[in-house]
Amino acid sequence: MKHKDGKSYQSDKSSWKVPVALTVVVLCGLSFYLGGIFCSEKERYVTEEVSKAVDTPMGTATGPVQIKVVSFPECDAEYQDYTPCTDPKRWHKYGRHRLAFLERHCPPSFERQECLVPPPDGYKSPIRWPKSRNECWYRNVPYDWINKQKSNQHWLKKEGEKFLFPGGGTMFPNGVGAYVDLMQDLIPQMKDGTIRTAIDTGCGVASWGGDLLDHGILTVSLAPRDNHQAQVQFALERGIPAILGIISTQRLPFPSNSFDMAHCSRCLIPWTEFGGVYLLEIHRILRPGGFWVLSGPPVNYQHRWRGWNTTIEEQKSDYDKLQELLTSMCFKLFNKKNDIAVWQKLSDNNCYKKLDNPDNYPSKCDDGTEPDSAWYTPLRPCVVVPNPAAKKLKLDSLPKWPERLHVAPERVSDVRGGSAGAFKHDDGKWKARAKHYKKLLPAIGTDKIRNVMDMNTLYGGFAAAVVDDPLWVMNVVSSYAPNTLPVVYDRGLIGTLHDWCEAFSTYPRTYDLLHLDGLFSAESHRCEMKYVLLEMDRILRPNGYAIIRESSYFVDAIATMAKGTRWSCRKEATEYGVEKEKILICQNKLWYSKQNS
Repeated sequence: MKHKDGKSYQSDKSSWKVPVALTVVVLCGLSFYLGGIFCSEKERYVTEEVSKAVDTPMGTATGPVQIKVVSFPECDAEYQDYTPCTDPKRWHKYGRHRLAFLERHCPPSFERQECLVPPPDGYKSPIRWPKSRNECWYRNVPYDWINKQKSNQHWLKKEGEKFLFPGGGTMFPNGVGAYVDLMQDLIPQMKDGTIRTAIDTGCGVASWGGDLLDHGILTVSLAPRDNHQAQVQFALERGIPAILGIISTQRLPFPSNSFDMAHCSRCLIPWTEFGGVYLLEIHRILRPGGFWVLSGPPVNYQHRWRGWNTTIEEQKSDYDKLQELLTSMCFKLFNKKNDIAVWQKLSDNNCYKKLDNPDNYPSKCDDGTEPDSAWYTPLRPCVVVPNPAAKKLKLDSLPKWPERLHVAPERVSDVRGGSAGAFKHDDGKWKARAKHYKKLLPAIGTDKIRNVMDMNTLYGGFAAAVVDDPLWVMNVVSSYAPNTLPVVYDRGLIGTLHDWCEAFSTYPRTYDLLHLDGLFSAESHRCEMKYVLLEMDRILRPNGYAIIRESSYFVDAIATMAKGTRWSCRKEATEYGVEKEKILICQNKLWYSKQNS
C-alpha cells in the first residue's frame, strides 16, 4: 500500500525482532516520560474498576525499560465532539472545489491535542440494542439542526430527554420499511442472501442501513461532517455501522469490487458533473453484478420536477445524461419504479473491451494505480476494469450469505502468503480465541456491546467468530500492511483502510469494544503509541472495553500507559497459556468535565 507521501511500506508482525522492539519501547518510554503535559490531580470515577487490576506502580520496570505512570489532562469542553481529521475549525485552510475541505485533513504533529476528550454534560450510557435503533439520549448527541430543518421529513424528533427515529427520510414518505420493501421487489437478490454488503452515500441518520439489518444486509453508512450536524454520530449512537467520509477528490478507503450494492437517496452528489468521476468511484468499489440504487433527482422527473425548482426539460436532460454516462461505464438499467431506479454493473467483459478505443470516454484505467489502492489516492476519470481472470469475483459467483462467511475467497491468493489453507487456519484460530475472550469478558454476546472495531484485522476472523452475537464489527486493515480488505468483503463483512498514526474517521464515544491483535508490535516503529492510546480513548464509549492482545514484552508498558487514560486494566493469559503473548482487558471510565455542571 502507498501512503499519501507516495512511499510504500509493508508491515509483517513476525519480522520484528526483540532488539528492534527494545529500541522502540525505550524511545517511546523516554518521550512519554519527558512529555511534561500531565496533571497529578486525582479524578472522580463513576464506574467500578475492572477486577484484578494489573500491578503497575510508579516507575515499574517493564523488562529493562522504566515506564512512568502519567495522567493526561482533560480537553476543553468545546472538544466534546472533536474529529481531528475532519475538524470544522480547519476547513478554511482547504479549497471549496468539489467540497475538498470536507475530506480528511489531519492536523500536523505540533497541533495534536494531547488530552482526554470529555463527554457532553449529562451524558448517559447509550440505550442498548435493539431499542437503540429507534431512540437515543438527547444529551449524548445534543444537536437540534436536523430536528428543526427536517422535521417535515421525520428523520428524527425530540421528545423529552430522547431523540426518536421514526424511519422517515427525504425519499421515504411512507417510512423506510415501505421503501426497502419496494427495493426488494425491484431487486430479488436482496431476499435470498445474494446481496450481503452495501454502502449508503449521504446516509442521513442511517435509517436505510438500520432497516437492512433485518434483511441480513450489512451496510456502511457514509456521510461527511457537514451542516447536517452529527449524521454519522446519530447512526453510531443508534448502533448502526457508519463512518465519516465523502466522495470528492480522493478514493473512498475501500478496495475495488467489494460492495454488493450501493445506494443514494437524494444524497445531493452531482453524479453527472466533473466527467462523472463520482460514478466512476461507485463503479470501482461495486463488484461485477452489483447494483447501484438511486432515488431522487432526476429519477421520476415526470412527476417530481415541480418540487425540485427546475423544469421538466432540464430534468429530462439530466436523466438522459446520467443514463448515457452509466452505459459508457458498463452499467445497465436493471429495474425502475416510482422514485427508485436500479442499475447493475455488468460482469460481461465484452463491454469493457470497448473501452480500449482511445476516443471513448471514459477510457480504461492504465496500470499506474492499483485498483485496490484507496488511502489518500486521487480519483481518476477512468474505468477500473475488473480482472477477467477472477472468476469468483462476480456477485452471482459468490456463495450466498451466510455460506460465504467461511468459504476461502478467490482473492486470498492475491495476498502475500495467502492461500485457502491459511484462510481456514485463521478462521479456526479465531473461533478458539473468541471463545476464550467471552470467558474473560462475559459482556461479549450481551446487549452491553454493540459497536465493535477490530483495529488491525487480517481476514476478519474475529468478526466472523462473533457474527451470531448482537453486534457488528468494523474491520480495519492498516494502509501499511498487505491489503487483505478484499478478502474481508468477499466473505460478507465490512471494513476500511486506515493508518493508526492518524485519527480514525468517526466521532468520539462511538465504539463499545476495541480489539487489537499485535497492533503496537506492528506499528510502533512508525506511530507514537501514546497517540494511538489517546485515539482509542477518544472513540471508545465510557464504560466500553478494549481487548489488547500483545507480546509479553509490550503488554506491561501498554498497561502502564493506559493508566493515563483513566482506564482500569487486568492482564490475562491467552487461550494457550503461552508466556510470549498476553491479553489486557481494559475498561474505560465515565467521567465529566469540570467545566460542565
